[in-house]
Amino acid sequence: MKRVVALAMLAAVLLPARAGAQEICPDRSGYAPAREIVADLGRIVAPEGVQEEYAVEIGGIRQWVSVRGQDRDNPMVLFVHGGPASPVIPTLWQFQRPLEEYFTVVNYDQRGAGKTLVLNPQEAVADTLHVQRYVDDAIALAEHLRSRYHKRKLVLMAHSWGTVVAMHAALQRPDLFHAYVGIGQVINVRTNEQVSFDYGLRTARAKGNAEAIREMESIAPYPGDTPITRERIIIARKWPQFYGGLTAYRADSKYFYQGPRLSPDYDDAARCAINAGSVFSLGRLLDEFLQVDFTGVERFPIPVVMFMGRHDYTTPSEPTAAWLARVQAPYKQGVWFEHSAHMMPWEEPGKTLVSLLEHVRPRAIDDAPAK
Repeated sequence: MKRVVALAMLAAVLLPARAGAQEICPDRSGYAPAREIVADLGRIVAPEGVQEEYAVEIGGIRQWVSVRGQDRDNPMVLFVHGGPASPVIPTLWQFQRPLEEYFTVVNYDQRGAGKTLVLNPQEAVADTLHVQRYVDDAIALAEHLRSRYHKRKLVLMAHSWGTVVAMHAALQRPDLFHAYVGIGQVINVRTNEQVSFDYGLRTARAKGNAEAIREMESIAPYPGDTPITRERIIIARKWPQFYGGLTAYRADSKYFYQGPRLSPDYDDAARCAINAGSVFSLGRLLDEFLQVDFTGVERFPIPVVMFMGRHDYTTPSEPTAAWLARVQAPYKQGVWFEHSAHMMPWEEPGKTLVSLLEHVRPRAIDDAPAK
């Protein structure tokens, strides 16, 4: 039980695992009537629209895909979720519907996550959990979507851990994408760790929180020259997020953690697979994740837009802003979300939509159907 709780907290390195990971998957069948209402509200009824969910073989396993939009001719967005193993599909009902009027939005459960975890034997997936394999999956899925939906290119959008995957995909296959949108972008993991820790300790001292000070000083200097272990990360990330570094002005994010209970796309078995996926994936990916560093990328091959939360201390925005200021790209734009931390689409959904319409859709609207 302690190991499950610790790994759930460790997920806060990128995007926290759903709260209640220590629960043994309680029955939530009482939420069924509410799920039906959410499903009806979100149903795509426009004749030219698309609403599909299906499994497709990508990278040797079956991966779960959701495609939603009011008009098939709109630009298509491929969204790469955070985590790892924190799928967006069970909470997309909270923010995505307005986006679907202007984009066809594709979400998928990555290997080791959500419904994809359920679809495949874990022993067939465990040894494949490497960053480059996730990148290859995103590229293969983009090619599949281009063919299936007759798109020349896609918009690539990612959140948190997903930005590691998507940045690599954009750099390796820029021909597939109109533009890249990073939300809570990871640039350099060690820098992020230090900025986040410093914020948490500074705030704890200002507020006289003896418990937080004691815990954080026990691992200082952080990260320092000492190896970044699970135990150190758990302490380092606990207090910055308590002080609004995950969701601005909030000590917790129950709206997100408990959102899957009302998801019309996830039954209880799939919902319970979210926490199982975190436990399954985190330890296998941690060493590679800690080596992530995009600071040496001086040229970006496609238009790049960064959504940066002013209060984000999960993947702090300062390194992203600094990288964006010096990178060369066909088009670049940073958008500050003044009332957000890490969860920008959930915290400021209106600004998310407006920013996509202003900076991204014009770069994809000329898309012609693939021949």
